[in-house]
Amino acid sequence: MRSIQRRLSLGLISVLLIVGLLLGQSSLWLFDRSLRNYLQATLQDETQTLLGAIVRGPNGLQLDERRLSAAFKRPYSGLYFRIDLAGQNWRSRSLWDRELTPAATSGLQEALSDGPQGQLWLVYRADYQRYGEQIVIHVARDYTPILNSFSQVQKIILALGIAALVLILLLQRLTVSRALRPLEKARLQLMQLQQGQRSQLDQHVPLELEPLVAQINHLLAHTEDILKRSRNGLGNLGHALKTPLAVLFNLATRDELKQFPQLRESLNVQLQQIEQRIARELGRARLAGEALPGAHFDCAHELPELFSTLTMIHGNHLELNWQAEAGLRLPWDREDLLELLGNLLDNACKWADSDVQLHISRQAEGYQLLIDDDGPGIDATQREEVISRGNRLDEAVAGHGLGLGIVRDIVDAWAGQLQLTENPLGGLRVRVTLPLKRT
Repeated sequence: MRSIQRRLSLGLISVLLIVGLLLGQSSLWLFDRSLRNYLQATLQDETQTLLGAIVRGPNGLQLDERRLSAAFKRPYSGLYFRIDLAGQNWRSRSLWDRELTPAATSGLQEALSDGPQGQLWLVYRADYQRYGEQIVIHVARDYTPILNSFSQVQKIILALGIAALVLILLLQRLTVSRALRPLEKARLQLMQLQQGQRSQLDQHVPLELEPLVAQINHLLAHTEDILKRSRNGLGNLGHALKTPLAVLFNLATRDELKQFPQLRESLNVQLQQIEQRIARELGRARLAGEALPGAHFDCAHELPELFSTLTMIHGNHLELNWQAEAGLRLPWDREDLLELLGNLLDNACKWADSDVQLHISRQAEGYQLLIDDDGPGIDATQREEVISRGNRLDEAVAGHGLGLGIVRDIVDAWAGQLQLTENPLGGLRVRVTLPLKRT
């Protein structure tokens, strides 16, 4: 889609061109009509002067050339006449060897007539009755200099119009750029919102943007409220189930069930799985915290809190370390990355003897996450099976992970790669490679 700036510029150019052409042509047409009306009065005066030059002579009516203007005597001077009366006609010497074609109607002729040397004539016809004779007088004036002046004026107006158009476009571009600054500011705030750097948009915006900003802020508040209520509901549900589970555990250990060892063992296994599931979901809700929807993962801010939570869960006998570049931010949703890292680190903590390490780095092709532990690891023949099928080899160990299969689903959703290998510590290395992502 074309930009608003370009669309406004094209629209303004079209309007200005149309209006400018209409105004320019209308002005020239009005000027031409005014000038023709002025020349009509001048030519009418010339016809009256010529009429006064017609006098009686010994041989009848004759033309007194002493009363004629000098322009009528100079060849192709630009001023011409023709007088017609019964039986004779007179022509000005300025016509030389050209004829002035008689007009069909009286008054100023609309069409210009062709004259000598490329001239265009403005012709006026007047009909008079004098000395009992019908006299028709034609006076013509060269209109070419005026047309040339019109052409020069058109060129000047065109040049001035182009200059004015360029100036107006520059001013319009400046004005539109200033008018669109609030939109650019809102776009930057939306980017900051996406990255989790703010909780809502600034409400100090132009009047036209107030409804949009208000709706976005309302949606953000509603979404955050839903997340909080879902998180609180999950926590309340988990805590509410703890008491019934404790009662069921006590019932499963009662002496009445000793005579049913298989039933007792089955109950204990199922109750342990329920307890582990509740503990995992509560841990996930606790790790998610109160972050903004869509907040990106700031390593320096999130990892210390995550590792502190893991230390509380698994005790102080493990040495937990992490490394990441200063100021590194991963352009994915904070809660998704907390779930991914929380599960992988939780599994590593359950199987590690004493050491768990996390290393996050940005590379040319994307981001790399390495989770190492010094536990027994996973046999090479079982690694691919664990990833592909989502099987859990750690169900016997109490913990808070959701399994490598779920981690694999998250990585696949981001078009990344998940690999299980050995590490220098002797245990398992989980390598997660994520592609670069535009923010």
